[in-house]
Amino acid sequence: MSDVALLRGRQSELAELDELVGRARVGRSGALVVLGEAGVGKTALLDHITARASAHVRTERIVASQSEMELAYAGLQQLCGHMLDSVTRLPAPQQEAIEVAFGLRRATVPSPFLVGLALLGLLTEAAEGRALLCVVDDAQWLDQASARALAFAARRLDAEGIALVFVMRQLDEVFAGLAQMAVEGLSHEDAREVLRLSAPGGLDRRVRDHLIAEARGNPLALRELPRTLNPAQTTGGFSLTGSLPLESRIEQSLVAQLAPLPDPARLLLLLAAAEPTGDPQLLWRASAVLGLGPRAFDAAKDTEAFVVGTRVSFRHPLVRSAVYRAASPRDRRRVHAALADVTSADHDPDRRAWHRASATLHPDEEVAADLERSSLRARKRGGAAAAGAFLERAAELTPSPFHRGERLIAAAEAKHDAGASASALSLLEAARSLPLTALQEALVERLHARAGYALRRDHSGAQRLLAAAQGLEGLDPVLARDTYIEALAAATYGGRLGDAEQAAAVANAILAATPAADETDRARDLILRGQALLVAKGQEAAIGTLRRAQRAFLEQAPDFLERHWMWFASRAAQDLWDPAGLRALAARQVEFARAEGVVTVLPIALSLLTLVQMTDGDLEGAESSCDEIDAVKEVTGNPLPPNGRLLLAAYRGRADEAEPLAERIRADGYARGEGHAVSAANFCEAVLYNGLGRFAEAVACGRRELPYTHELNLAMRTLIELVEAAVHTGERALAEQAFKQLESVTRPVGTAYASALLAMSEAQLRGGDEAEGLFQDAIRCFEHERIPIWAGRCHLLYGEALNRRGKYADARAQLRTAHELLTARGLNGFARRAADELRVSGETLQVQTRGSAAELTEQELNVAHLAREGLTNREIGARLYISVHTVDYHLRKVFMKLGIKRRTELKPALAELTRAAATT
Repeated sequence: MSDVALLRGRQSELAELDELVGRARVGRSGALVVLGEAGVGKTALLDHITARASAHVRTERIVASQSEMELAYAGLQQLCGHMLDSVTRLPAPQQEAIEVAFGLRRATVPSPFLVGLALLGLLTEAAEGRALLCVVDDAQWLDQASARALAFAARRLDAEGIALVFVMRQLDEVFAGLAQMAVEGLSHEDAREVLRLSAPGGLDRRVRDHLIAEARGNPLALRELPRTLNPAQTTGGFSLTGSLPLESRIEQSLVAQLAPLPDPARLLLLLAAAEPTGDPQLLWRASAVLGLGPRAFDAAKDTEAFVVGTRVSFRHPLVRSAVYRAASPRDRRRVHAALADVTSADHDPDRRAWHRASATLHPDEEVAADLERSSLRARKRGGAAAAGAFLERAAELTPSPFHRGERLIAAAEAKHDAGASASALSLLEAARSLPLTALQEALVERLHARAGYALRRDHSGAQRLLAAAQGLEGLDPVLARDTYIEALAAATYGGRLGDAEQAAAVANAILAATPAADETDRARDLILRGQALLVAKGQEAAIGTLRRAQRAFLEQAPDFLERHWMWFASRAAQDLWDPAGLRALAARQVEFARAEGVVTVLPIALSLLTLVQMTDGDLEGAESSCDEIDAVKEVTGNPLPPNGRLLLAAYRGRADEAEPLAERIRADGYARGEGHAVSAANFCEAVLYNGLGRFAEAVACGRRELPYTHELNLAMRTLIELVEAAVHTGERALAEQAFKQLESVTRPVGTAYASALLAMSEAQLRGGDEAEGLFQDAIRCFEHERIPIWAGRCHLLYGEALNRRGKYADARAQLRTAHELLTARGLNGFARRAADELRVSGETLQVQTRGSAAELTEQELNVAHLAREGLTNREIGARLYISVHTVDYHLRKVFMKLGIKRRTELKPALAELTRAAATT
């Protein structure tokens, strides 16, 4: 039966795929996830669409293999194999990242983020001059690293002439958010026609109806199941009731069709099924090792089960899995041994090691050591999941109980790092039954505590980590310090939603176990002790140690563990109201994370940099950092909440964006037991509502934080917003209460920044010359500390106070400055407040614009802002994680909408849009 019959009733699906390819042919791009159960016709659709498109577009197609799920970037390498001649045209960091990922170069662990950008660049280069269609069949079997990189690239396609199609049985969460097309079973009439063509000899009506009901419109089932019926069954003589799932029954049918083949032909099919790369030369060489000759090839090809051309492929992915599953363990070992023999140890050592392991039944140290070496290479390519799989199999094949325990612990750590903490716990249980050294036992307890906490986030996690740290004290003091910090972070993670008594107990245990601050100058010791003092003794007791820790992190060359915990020092800088320290620490942490590809740390470092950028009034830079955080989260699965994105929307006065985001972050915080997220939502909404002049709502947000300001950080910053809001609503007693609590957490610190914020807040509660003096002191300090957003807000508050006193001329001077500062920095809500107050003082702002900011999309604004700063299209693409073609496309639209012809006109045109947004 031809595949045309299988396409009956698929006109809408074909039209959607045709549209996707058509868009690519005219320079647009898109991605589509095709979903449907095995055998429903997805592959037939793709065969048809790729055959039809091949005359007009370049086509790259792969079938992912379940046997390669543990090999990092295996799927990506298979897809991009014919594109690597373009790799030299990528920016150097991207070129290095993808070459390391593919094992073509030795360097530090590549950032998945850079690999995703490199993939986007390769696809764009491949589409130069001719549209590109990439199809990934059985995408549910992609290795995790490849899946994340492909999804990352798919979400950034725009104007490159690329169509990506991912075919899978059920939606993988990695691809969530991409356009989807579900392929359903055939209608009853189409199913009857397919069944008629599958059984030209005719079927008994009852048998036909039963098969149609069993197949549920699945074309492959309709084609294959009749072939398993004997003559008596086709005429209704025997029951057809099947107890197996449909997919298993289809596989059984396929296997039954191959059963009459001679043993050499079935062995050849198994060899092809076990070799996922589809390399014909590899298949020829391996078949020679097994002594399989031309007769075996001819017999196997006659079944039409597979095709040998430029690549080896099966007529349907289920044929491959059916052949492999039906084979005996002995035959599987034979074909893997043959494939290991002919796979190059120099060019493909990891696949060779995996084949050797699959061919080995009994413990073998040589094979295990080979797998261990592969795990090290996988780690260097950023494949923690692959490293864990290699090490787990290595442990199974290790003869020595001691070395088996060692490898089990290493495998558990790799699994935990890859996010598979449940698997890590299982491996640790196996390790506990083996003879371990005292250090190994302590490492098992540490990793058990870390994996358990990652899974459950319960209150026992901090206590388990504390016990693990104490167990490491005499064995590995450096690792003990790192575990103490993890214990303290776990104990304080919940904040208001956590266990305060437990946090104090953990902090006191750390103080008892670690050297006093005057006995050490190591950054990790100082930050550990300073944070423990903060929890156990309070802010005043911790100030000195935390300041020494900050200096140590900035002046010393931190080791790997210290770089991992530098965010704790950055948090201390926030608690100490030290903007200069926070700037330096955040920049240094981002620099380390980028240089070493430590993507687990990069989102945290970037979130701190975002806070610095917003404090400095660089909202565009903060948005770029948020974009990078989102991109890194996308390729790593990092669950960091979008607090930076929320604060950015709040400062810009975008209530429609900020309010639902705040609600989501707050709900997630309660669900996870993370009090910091709740504070972030309340603080950001208070900023939003103060900017919009919705002071009663700002008061409601601020009140929620009053009981928790001893936790410092965002809770204490909310006090500043509460004072402002309560003054405007006339709730004097509440404003005084908030001011006193603010004074208690700022005066002990004594920094210029803290003093300025305190002066600004106090000025709102005082009158006459005293208030004016306080406002002026605060403004001078904000200007000296280079904090323009607070200088602008302070000018606004000062101007409002002067308006209330009827000093309109003086008010206008303050409000003009406020409007200029706030507008230039993009704080549109506060700028509109300044414009409104200027009207009260008797001045109306006149703004003439060429258009509206609403006419430009968010991405067009991002591109325009960077082009205004003088960045080239390539630099803009690297900053925004889009292709050069997409940058050019957006710039053309920006020029058209703004009525300009050259980049030099962007600065005045965008300035007019900003002024208009801040005034209307």
